[in-house]
Parts: sequence; structure tokens; C-alpha cells
Amino acid sequence: MNKYFQYCVKLGSVLMMALLFTVRASAFGPIGHRVVAEIATNHLSPKAKKAIAGLIGRETLAMISNWPDFIKSDTTNKYNHTSKWHYVDFAGNISRQQLESELKAMKGENLYTQILSSSQQLKNPSVSKEKKIEALKWLVHLVGDLHQPLHVGRDEDQGGNKISIFWFDRPSNLHRLWDEHLIEFQQYSYTEYTKILDIASPAQVKSYQGGSLIDWLYESHVVSDKIYARTKDQEKLSYRYNYIFVNDLNNQLLKGGLRLAAVLNGIYGE
Repeated sequence: MNKYFQYCVKLGSVLMMALLFTVRASAFGPIGHRVVAEIATNHLSPKAKKAIAGLIGRETLAMISNWPDFIKSDTTNKYNHTSKWHYVDFAGNISRQQLESELKAMKGENLYTQILSSSQQLKNPSVSKEKKIEALKWLVHLVGDLHQPLHVGRDEDQGGNKISIFWFDRPSNLHRLWDEHLIEFQQYSYTEYTKILDIASPAQVKSYQGGSLIDWLYESHVVSDKIYARTKDQEKLSYRYNYIFVNDLNNQLLKGGLRLAAVLNGIYGE
């Protein structure tokens, strides 16, 4: 009986540690989306701030930015159809013209179509407040997804999900590395990270906010090509990988926030 009791205690401890790890992992994952949303908030026009407050009250864009990921846990299957909204895949090492051609030939919903759809819903006066709140949540999140390069990656490996890597000897995959591990490695809260990144000059802000949605998709896809070229399946990654890519990571977060602000200001007025 004593041995059985000891076994149960040990098993319980293992399960508790596993649960703790899972909770911490899911808690840290949203930092990138919150950074993008917080940077955007810093660059909203007065009209946009007023309109957004009219929808979500005292909630912030950072607070709503991860809702489209949280609903993946919904057990009613209500949101199953939205899984394809988070990404759009292309062939590797293509030109901008090729990317646009591939994009326009695609059928069904994807990251690109749903950014457009969410924007249109927010502009449409006949759409209910409830639907507009949901559209705002999606728009904030999807513009963030657009700037995570592997959400604009390649279909054959599901945006890096099928490429196994070791991050400081911890087994993971390439997609998750860019979703979470690299951001967590910087060891900032989302508000700290925002203050560090949001220092672009007015000229830089204007430059980053220029271009079209397709231009932004292509930029992210080019970064994904760089990632694929510098990362091998089963590779062990650590400090050097961060050194190689931290500037790309930071630029993508900053661009995501500034461009989200540009989209929202375009919807509600400067």
C-alpha cells in the first residue's frame, strides 16, 4: 500500500508539472499579438479611437487580439470553419507578381480574404454592433498573423508545422518557434516589448504603412523564404538562431502594429 501511495504521489506530481507547463506555454503564446495590437493603439487617429471605444468600451486592442486563437478551444464546432483564416500559403521563392497571381487563383477563405472581409464589415453601417466587434477581433488578430512569416509560408510543410526543430534541446517545430519561442526568449512583457520597438521615426512609420495588403503579404513571404533557407529539419537551435533572426522578428512585429493602425485609421478616418 505504501509503495502504491508513493507511486500515486509521484504520478500526481508529474501530471501537475505537465499541466503547469501547458498553462504557461499557452499563457506566453499571445505576447506577439498583444505587441502588434499595442503598437497599433499608439498610432490610432482620434476618430479611430472613438469608434473602437464605441465597440469594445474600456477593453483594449491588446485584450481582444488573441480571441481568434482562444476560440479554437470551443467545443461546439461553431468556429471550425475559421481555421483556414489564419494563414495563406504560397510556393517558395516566387516573385511578387507570381504571389499575386497565386493569390487571385485561390478559392475559398484564407488570411487575405478575411482581412478584407473584416475591414468591409467594420465599414458597413448595416452590420450589427455584435458582428462588428467580432470583425474587429479578427482584423486585429489577422494583421498580426500576416506578419508572422510562417503564416505566409508553404503548403507542403503546413507553414513550418511539419519541420521539427529543437529549441534549446526542447523538441518543437519551426512554426511554433516563430509563433512563441523566439518572442518568449526576449523575456519582455508585451508592454515592455512595445516600448522597445515603437521608436520609429515619422518617415519610417510612413514608409512601413505604405503599400498594399498584397505588398505586405509578399514581404512576409520573403522573410519566410529566408527562414526556410536558414533552418533545417531536426536542427538544434539556440542563441545563434536568435542572433540571426531577432531583427527580422522585431521588424515584423513593428510593421504589424503600424500597419494595423493604418488599416483601422483608413476604416474610421484620420
